[in-house]
Amino acid sequence: MPHPDKVSVGKYDLKHSVRHDPQGVSCSVTRRRNLLTLIVATAALCTAAFAQYSADKPLGASAQSTPAYLKNAGIDQNLNHTLPLTDHFRDERGNDVTLGSYFGHRPAVMALVYFKCGMLCPQVLHGMGASLKQTGLHLGHDYDVIVTSIDPTDTPADTVEAKQHFLMMLGDASAANNVHFLTGQQPSITDLAQATGFHYVRVPGPDGKMDQFAHSSVIMIATPDGRMSKYLSGVEYQPRDVRLALVEASDHKIGSFSDLVLIYCCNYSPSQGRYTVAIMRVLGLAAMGSVLMLALVVYLLGKKPKVAV
Repeated sequence: MPHPDKVSVGKYDLKHSVRHDPQGVSCSVTRRRNLLTLIVATAALCTAAFAQYSADKPLGASAQSTPAYLKNAGIDQNLNHTLPLTDHFRDERGNDVTLGSYFGHRPAVMALVYFKCGMLCPQVLHGMGASLKQTGLHLGHDYDVIVTSIDPTDTPADTVEAKQHFLMMLGDASAANNVHFLTGQQPSITDLAQATGFHYVRVPGPDGKMDQFAHSSVIMIATPDGRMSKYLSGVEYQPRDVRLALVEASDHKIGSFSDLVLIYCCNYSPSQGRYTVAIMRVLGLAAMGSVLMLALVVYLLGKKPKVAV
């Protein structure tokens, strides 16, 4: 006769704390079956979730993927490409000007933004102003600044406040004649964007209207004759990189001897949008210096001492 505290289920014996209570035994068995079912279901869900990831699609890949609309808002570095110098724009006073009227004498630091932007564009202009202030070069003597809107609905009136804020960051109100904030019609904007490789797309704003733009954060350096020379990415730009880019764009007509040495020891990396140290060149200079020092020591040691009379 089975023990009163045991109930056989299949080949397993289940013990219960309640004596002689068939209903309690049934509930206990049901709970165990439900728990087993829950464990199996959980394992199946975890397996299915883990199966969505592989070595080529690590955890977090979905969250880190770039939105589709941003894939058309990048930068093509059209180095040495000529700008559309004959295209017409309007300056902050509303005057009709050609882009070429700002070239011919000095290199230019350029940025493409839109003046109704409340997010990325002010950061680009702030970073550009803060960097130029620390380059040691003189605005109007060594370079000019050209900021152009990509929004055809921007007007000269929209540029006034942006230019004043930019001049405040530079701390040099006398440089106003060499800082140019431009607006234009769509054909001129398109020509300039294509020439610089600056791609952007319209996106909806918080109100759902298509009045915002997705674009890259970058400043560009152009040569005095209006050719693209360097692209510096980000919203903070190293003053050293900006200075070297301007010196190179000017064909070394500005800057100092130390700038030329630094340019020799550094390489411009288009993929990174900045200057990096050229290790082999630095080692080559160090080797040359060591050889010269050794030759000097040998020469000095080989000199015959003067005999005192």
